[in-house]
Amino acid sequence: MIRWRSLSLTTKVLLALISGLALGALASRTQHPLLLRATGVVEPLGALFVSGIRMAIIPLVVSSLITGITAAPDTRTIGRLGGRALVFMLVALTAASAFGVLASVPLLSALPVDPAATAALQASAAAGAEATAERMKALPTVGQWLVDLVPANPVKAAADGAMLPLIVFSLTFGLALTRIDAVRRAALVPVLEAIQETSLTVVRWVLALAPIGVFGLAAPLAVKLGVGAIGALATYVGVVVLLSALLIALLYPVVRVLSGVSMQRFAQVALPPQAMAFSGRSSLAALPAMITATRETLAMPPQIPGFLVPLLTSTFRIGAGVGQTVGAVFVARLYGVTLEPAQLVAVALTTVVSSFAIPGIPGGTIVGMIPVLMAAGVPVEGAGILLGVDTIPDMFRTTANVTGDMAASVVLGERERRDAR
Repeated sequence: MIRWRSLSLTTKVLLALISGLALGALASRTQHPLLLRATGVVEPLGALFVSGIRMAIIPLVVSSLITGITAAPDTRTIGRLGGRALVFMLVALTAASAFGVLASVPLLSALPVDPAATAALQASAAAGAEATAERMKALPTVGQWLVDLVPANPVKAAADGAMLPLIVFSLTFGLALTRIDAVRRAALVPVLEAIQETSLTVVRWVLALAPIGVFGLAAPLAVKLGVGAIGALATYVGVVVLLSALLIALLYPVVRVLSGVSMQRFAQVALPPQAMAFSGRSSLAALPAMITATRETLAMPPQIPGFLVPLLTSTFRIGAGVGQTVGAVFVARLYGVTLEPAQLVAVALTTVVSSFAIPGIPGGTIVGMIPVLMAAGVPVEGAGILLGVDTIPDMFRTTANVTGDMAASVVLGERERRDAR
């Protein structure tokens, strides 16, 4: 008999995820009071688990970025690595967006659209217009987005969870730290390293409870979803899930070709972050697992877990390449809008740009899709339809995002390792 203690944490997390989904689905199906009560009891455990991870995220990201810069042989290393990361992100996002457009058009063109169903969906979108409008307020203009990149108050940015401005502050602070007197720098760097190590210790404590937390997240989620959406919405969900899964699968041979790391090895190191992303629907929730994988399992150069991984986690969302393009094509189909080749190109290019500005709020990818819908000439009210069924697609998009972060980390990390030889 296999003992629970002998299982790896990854296996425990996967078993907990499957068990939680099974319990929630059974409770939703039977509506048995005891099962429903049980899912209500475990739900706070999932919330506590996510809060425990978030508690350590801000000090971990800030200290990791600053110490990652100071640990580099020189600032040119950071500049070179950042430039390579930007090129990787743009190429990968462009490829993912093109893949999303080319695959979703034929898949959704066969979607039968019942006029009555279309009317009902449009009414649903109108009913959710107010909520969608509120979420749209979180979308800054291009000018405001650029201004907000430099936080007037870094402490407020940390309190608000505004990761991108906080990263800009951390990078600026880290670069400035490399320019001050070596004696004074030596007095501050150990403090930041101690904060990083302490944050990682807290994260390890929380991750030890991951099976309980994941179970608490999965069970109530399955209850709320029930049998899921039907008809056209089920088709949309299915297409996003299918293309996200294919995108994830395609990243494995990409890593093999560009880095030399075997697909089996990459699968092993990527699985814990993927499990965290799938169950928590948050790339930041998977950040500690990604840092551990690159720092300890793969023994990457310090600038990879310290600088690159936090940067990628906050900016690189390859899953949006599929999620936003499929959503735009689907909404166009519902509203009877025929997308010409030029419009499809606009959808793909707008997706690449808008993915960097997706707000960190529930349904953020759908809200971030509004510029894409506008570029395609599709009614933006359609975003209200997608918000209602975004839970399952979000799980797969987030998993794709984390897989993309890990792929970029491994590819660029191996390149850094070769340059150091």
